[in-house]
Amino acid sequence: MTVDAHLHLWDLDRVAYPWLTDALAPINRTFAFDEVRPQLEQAGIDRVVLVQAANSVEDSAAMFAVSSPLVAGVVAWVDLLDPAAAARQLDGWAEHPTFVGVRHLIHDEPDADWLGRPEVRASLALLAARGLSFDVIGVLPRHLEHALSIADELPSLRLVVDHLGTPPVGADSAEPWAGLLAELSRRPNVSVKLSGLTTLGGGADAAQLRPYVSHAFDAFGPARVLYGGDWPVSTLAGPYAETWATADALLAGLSADERADVLTHAAERAYRLPAR
Repeated sequence: MTVDAHLHLWDLDRVAYPWLTDALAPINRTFAFDEVRPQLEQAGIDRVVLVQAANSVEDSAAMFAVSSPLVAGVVAWVDLLDPAAAARQLDGWAEHPTFVGVRHLIHDEPDADWLGRPEVRASLALLAARGLSFDVIGVLPRHLEHALSIADELPSLRLVVDHLGTPPVGADSAEPWAGLLAELSRRPNVSVKLSGLTTLGGGADAAQLRPYVSHAFDAFGPARVLYGGDWPVSTLAGPYAETWATADALLAGLSADERADVLTHAAERAYRLPAR
């Protein structure tokens, strides 16, 4: 079972995505599951985790409406700034057996300390109590610093750092990213996602990405590194087949068991995916 733990969908006729502007013209259109399904099958992907792409109930509802045996999990959105509302939304999403976690587009928040707000921390405690995960979009070092704080404050909350915490591909130094990632790896409730990498630095190939991915493997071990294709954002760099080929190249050298961790078991553990 190969799991793609990071796949997006959006229907511009039904849901608003404010971040989709003319600057992202190639992906500023509707992307439905029927479009990606044959590409997933061609790559040998057996299961996917759909991940929110808008801070709205409508976006989450659209993901839950997808009917396919390939959908193993949905990372939805709730209003973390209002713990009472978040609790009600969590109750609603809990009716769906594929509901596995929550994400918020924190990198779109003007406040880099958004994750440190007391209301957000109170809502994250609700996730921990319900056995749900929380995806962290670590675009800034400050985001990763808050992830460290959350991991310590809520050790029962499973955190998944998307896109390897955005390594500085092409920069002269890997710091502070490398040090922060190493610190996060010392928290057993934190995993990282091998996703969204081919679009970094204006487009990166396996050779450019290998030092950062190797650092993640050294820090976390394959058991806490998940594969995610980040379709359709990844199409800014190339079709799904190329994304998969790059990931496959980055896994070269792993043993069969280590490869199975990255492509299957890490996602099953991080998201507690239901048995298929």
